[in-house]
Amino acid sequence: MENIVPLEKVLELARQLSPMDKLRLIERIAAQIERDLKVFNGERPKSLRGLWRGLHITEQDIAEARRDM
Repeated sequence: MENIVPLEKVLELARQLSPMDKLRLIERIAAQIERDLKVFNGERPKSLRGLWRGLHITEQDIAEARRDM
């Protein structure tokens, strides 16, 4: 299971870093955020509502599919 660290604890530790290490931390975090955003891509999942609209499935179609299985 993932260990989640509270933001305040992270900030407390970051304050203890040297200015150069703070810069390195920012660079690494920015790169990680960029990767996360590429995966997320800002798109909402497409709704599946109405996916089967206009498709007419008969009892015969269902029976045939059951036989095939």
